[in-house]
Amino acid sequence: MSAGVARRPVARPLPPVAARVDNALAALDARLDWLLALSPLDGVGLWNAFETSGRTLEPTLRYVDLDTDLVETRQALDSLPVADIESPALRSLLAEKQGELGRMIDLVEQRDQVGFVDASVALFGAVEPELLVLAERILASVGSGEPLAADCGIDEVRSQVDAEIAWYRAQAPDFHIDVVVDTDISSMLMVSHGTFYIDGNIRLPRARVQPLIQHEIGTHVVTRHNGRQQALRQLEVGLAHYDPMQEGLGVLGEFLTGYLPGERLRILAARVVATSMAAHGEQLPAIFACLHETHDMPTDDAFDVAVRARRGGGLTKDAVYLRGLRDLLAYLEAGGDFDALFLGKFALPQLELLDALVDDGWIVPPALLPRYTTHEDFRSRLDACRRTPVERLFHTHRTPEHAA
Repeated sequence: MSAGVARRPVARPLPPVAARVDNALAALDARLDWLLALSPLDGVGLWNAFETSGRTLEPTLRYVDLDTDLVETRQALDSLPVADIESPALRSLLAEKQGELGRMIDLVEQRDQVGFVDASVALFGAVEPELLVLAERILASVGSGEPLAADCGIDEVRSQVDAEIAWYRAQAPDFHIDVVVDTDISSMLMVSHGTFYIDGNIRLPRARVQPLIQHEIGTHVVTRHNGRQQALRQLEVGLAHYDPMQEGLGVLGEFLTGYLPGERLRILAARVVATSMAAHGEQLPAIFACLHETHDMPTDDAFDVAVRARRGGGLTKDAVYLRGLRDLLAYLEAGGDFDALFLGKFALPQLELLDALVDDGWIVPPALLPRYTTHEDFRSRLDACRRTPVERLFHTHRTPEHAA
């Protein structure tokens, strides 16, 4: 399949009850921007407060308040006639999503409360021992790559983002993403509920701009666009438990774009360690010290990872990046189809069930594939991924297209 618009059939409509529940779940999902609700404000101020304390006290994390009535949202969620859905396969997928939205409400309600970690584990899972062992092995064995200056700021990043969006729109005129530049977000780049946020203070090496754009646009936005073409709207907003596959596919996209440095893999591993520590009650100073002093992470990376882990009181979401990448590489090693990963937003174990819905005509092949699939070396890079264990999936030097 080409990276452009595929010639494909149009998905046939869902049965009436399934369609009604699917639409209602998508609307409720749009109300619950839990990621925004758990994104700490004023990252510079947080660092200054931490540094002023001699790196011994955890600064107070502040968040925006969601303009959402959570009680009303839960009542609307619980009232949906999921049990009456006509197709067993659709009923299973939509019931899973109903349960996940309930856990998202729990997560937002428990922000900075004693039950937050339990709510986070219920939604994203705990850090399993084998994942923690893998993370520690990466931190012990993966070194730093070539030193690169943070020579790219907001103007150039925004220009490359706009050019990327224009490329996709040339392939599919209905391709759309809102772009917001904000100096008060916790990530350099992130996509949330169909909006692409860029940190207005962003500074990063030029060689990392395209890989990160491919992570955000080539994965999160492209799969949202493809999901929009499906009869099942949850493939646009995300079926239950879709985060590990999405984030693993995003990181894989960085490698397939041609530059995933060892530092990036180390950060994913550090997130697992930090998440595990936060879930066990460790505070930000201890997490920072572990990452900076024990694992030799730079102060800015160690602090950022520690803050992310302490969001809301101990958020386990950040473990999904390494978990998702590990599971995705195992899928590819077993000969899994790459293009099928872009049907929409779903969990890897759901793929077999989704194949059955393709047979029913409710799901059609992806309309777009990421731009990096047009690179002349794409197939050889993908083949390399099928043979590479996760702890060796990184580059020590920039590939030629990123060396300019």
